[in-house]
Amino acid sequence: MKQLKVVQTFISRFLILILSFGLVIFSTNMWGSEGKGTISIVIANVAVVSFFSSVFSGSSTSYFARKFKVGQVLLYSYAWSVITGIAVPLLFSFAEIQTHYLYDLIGISVLSSLLSTNINLFIGTQNIRLFNVYTVLQQLVHVLFIIFLIYIVKLKDVSAYFLAQIFCLLFLFLTSLFFILKKCKRSEFSFSKDVFINMFEYGWKTQFSAFIQFLNYRLSFYFLEHFEGIAAVGIFSIGITFSEAIWTITRSIAVVLYSDVVNSESREDSILKTKSSLKLSFTLMFVFVIGILVIPGFIYTQIFGEEFSETKQIMLLLSPGIFAIAVSDMIGYYFSGIKELRILNIKSIIGLLVTVACSFLIIPKWGILGACLVTTSSYIVSAGILFWKFYQSTDFKIKDYIISKEEINTLFKTFSNKS
Repeated sequence: MKQLKVVQTFISRFLILILSFGLVIFSTNMWGSEGKGTISIVIANVAVVSFFSSVFSGSSTSYFARKFKVGQVLLYSYAWSVITGIAVPLLFSFAEIQTHYLYDLIGISVLSSLLSTNINLFIGTQNIRLFNVYTVLQQLVHVLFIIFLIYIVKLKDVSAYFLAQIFCLLFLFLTSLFFILKKCKRSEFSFSKDVFINMFEYGWKTQFSAFIQFLNYRLSFYFLEHFEGIAAVGIFSIGITFSEAIWTITRSIAVVLYSDVVNSESREDSILKTKSSLKLSFTLMFVFVIGILVIPGFIYTQIFGEEFSETKQIMLLLSPGIFAIAVSDMIGYYFSGIKELRILNIKSIIGLLVTVACSFLIIPKWGILGACLVTTSSYIVSAGILFWKFYQSTDFKIKDYIISKEEINTLFKTFSNKS
């Protein structure tokens, strides 16, 4: 059953990978490096908002989905999503962090957080099928709305990207809500001080780590914009977008692992499942990174345009960090699932210190390529700390990362049964 879940999630994430690449190619050709830079900054700001809203709507919803009544969990998550989705963008506006596309930022922030609540509820109740469906639909429906707005409505500027995302999120939230309400009694919707305290305590601890890690992922955008301009952000963001698209593959494994660990009562069993996930993610990422390295540079230029001629170098410099984060994510989800959150905060803070210190020294001198070196350094340091902590509680063995013939045969059988 677990192999089937992993395969289903892997397939869904592979579809997301294809759709993400397609969207990147389309947006760079449609709006150029400046348009891609604008999209990257707005979406980065959406991600900042989401770290506040995800105190309730994120992993806290998954963790407590079966520990409290669903209606109680949803009540706090929905309310918090609306409040933070409006308040944080307004604070951005007052601080002049985000003045253009403010209403788009509010709409995307509120709706993405509401949808995230529903999707995280699917994880917590181990409804991996609906989780997979809605993660794929987020990309697919977004693409369909973009096509509609550009070619039917004739909205040609970059605002079409944001408006399409708002329509997509609204549609998916309402349809996912329908599935949830079918299994949720009205009497379950009630306020509880105990639910609030537990969700807030778990949520802020996990989100603090996630927010710091996000700064590791995105702080280079802001340094680049300051030192090199918005076009440099657009060029650099191609590499980051590729990274995150590739991570969707290994995070498909991590999501299933997290769901298993949260619902497991055995620490030893959780460690064995984590090692199994490490092995599979290591193998997949090895294949993908080799694929990145062998793609000729001119292919990137033909796909994205002459402005993006540095993409090959960007991917080469980012690939060690991409590999490190993808594999160490398994350990991060394991620690989150057993509620051992301190190590996640430590690795994120140290990674952030590396990012800040190196950004001031390297980015002004080497620009986009310097941002790649900074990002990779931060990724490797953060990943190394997780590995160090994990192997304090279990023995390190090389075979933890080498997939066996029997495991390959099991996966092939699962794929065959699925088809």
